[in-house]
Amino acid sequence: MNTDLSILTLVKEASFVVQFVMFILLAASVTSWTFIFSKRKDLKQATEITDDFEDEFWSGVGLAELYKKMSSDRFEPEGIEKIFLAGYREFARMRQKGDVEPVVQVESAQRAMRIELARELDRLDETLPFLATVGSTSPYIGLFGTVWGIMNSFRALGEVKNATLAHVAPGISEALIATAIGLFAAIPAVIAYNRFSTRLDRLAGRYELFIDEFVVLLQRQAHNK
Repeated sequence: MNTDLSILTLVKEASFVVQFVMFILLAASVTSWTFIFSKRKDLKQATEITDDFEDEFWSGVGLAELYKKMSSDRFEPEGIEKIFLAGYREFARMRQKGDVEPVVQVESAQRAMRIELARELDRLDETLPFLATVGSTSPYIGLFGTVWGIMNSFRALGEVKNATLAHVAPGISEALIATAIGLFAAIPAVIAYNRFSTRLDRLAGRYELFIDEFVVLLQRQAHNK
């Protein structure tokens, strides 16, 4: 009987089902960490872009001048900048028609910004459901591996005449590793999901507030012939 209870040995000697469960959990954990670092970068960048844009937007620069700058080929708009461009582009297009009521001009620009807002939030939200899934299911997947391993241990124990704890300990130990890996995958995913969801909600609130403020400015401009 092998008395080596090192983690590597227990994993190697685990049943195929338990090994498969461990592989799934490790793959989920690696993927989660990849998404965590990527999403952290995306949200940080979106927040910084929003800060810089709002500073420039409220610095007194003209809307037409700001639009010209951000719509140039050398400029790559992101986040709130795309929302601004979508709104002002539609507003300018409606103004050029000449026979469009001011209310219609503003409403058309607002719809364009809402569409761009939905696209931006969808882009920032795209990996969060995966983190939520890993966080909610990994402990149960690990528990399944543990139960399966313990069942095999007791089944093997029934075939031994003089059974002792030494006969069942390796099997139980390898089974518990599956639970540990499940928790290792789930805990960071849950923490990251909650943190990123909060930051995304805060960012979405800033986008919504900007649209409302921008609409007010467009209403003033629309009524100035």
